[in-house]
Amino acid sequence: MFQETTATVIGGRSAGRFKAAAGYSTDNVGVQPNLREQRRWAYENPRPEVQALVPPAAERILDLGCASGALGEALKARQEAEVVGVEVDPAYADDASGRLDRVLTGDLEDLFVHPPGELGRFDCVIAADVLEHLRDPWRVLGSATALLNPGGTAVVSLPNVRYWETLWQLGVRGTWPRRSEGIFDRTHLRWFTASDAMQMMEGAGVPVTELSRQYRLKPGDWQTARQARRFSRTPLRPFLVFQYVMAGRRAG
Repeated sequence: MFQETTATVIGGRSAGRFKAAAGYSTDNVGVQPNLREQRRWAYENPRPEVQALVPPAAERILDLGCASGALGEALKARQEAEVVGVEVDPAYADDASGRLDRVLTGDLEDLFVHPPGELGRFDCVIAADVLEHLRDPWRVLGSATALLNPGGTAVVSLPNVRYWETLWQLGVRGTWPRRSEGIFDRTHLRWFTASDAMQMMEGAGVPVTELSRQYRLKPGDWQTARQARRFSRTPLRPFLVFQYVMAGRRAG
């Protein structure tokens, strides 16, 4: 039950390199300045809804897809913790290196085939809106949660493909938009409902213990959350949840 490839270590005391995935090298991965600006709020904010599920006692935290490190920086300000980030985009990773204790630049799908032993163990693993960008998020999450200490926590944030706009765009308009961020982010490769996300976490050995629903009445306007929340006790609830943030715990 739950409650309502080349990977380069940047910064920190250690440095190392890991082979890049064929066809997905960091040499040709980069976010254009104008696109980065469009995505700034979605990709580079401290994510208080994610922070809320990170245990305050966590001393070592692994942030998958850390972007520029805003979330990890906020966690370090909140608690005594070492935060290690992994980021595929070199520009984001360079910014994150000034905020986090250590940053690995590389493709998660390559790096987490066999996670480098030097990473060590963690009290918390965060995957905040990154798994939907991967070809095999189930394997990556499972490999990452294997690094958790017994009793450790995984925090996962995913957009809800069951949101009402998906039904409108696909069922009524007969189209699938391609946008710079959100549910229809053009770089998404996988889509999840709440049930799909919970099954993935259970399969990774971290069954969901806490679930937070992020509501929006209008897709691009977070200020409509209060209006959408009025429907939280009605059958419309799953269609007004824009995003799910979940915490799961490894047995121990």
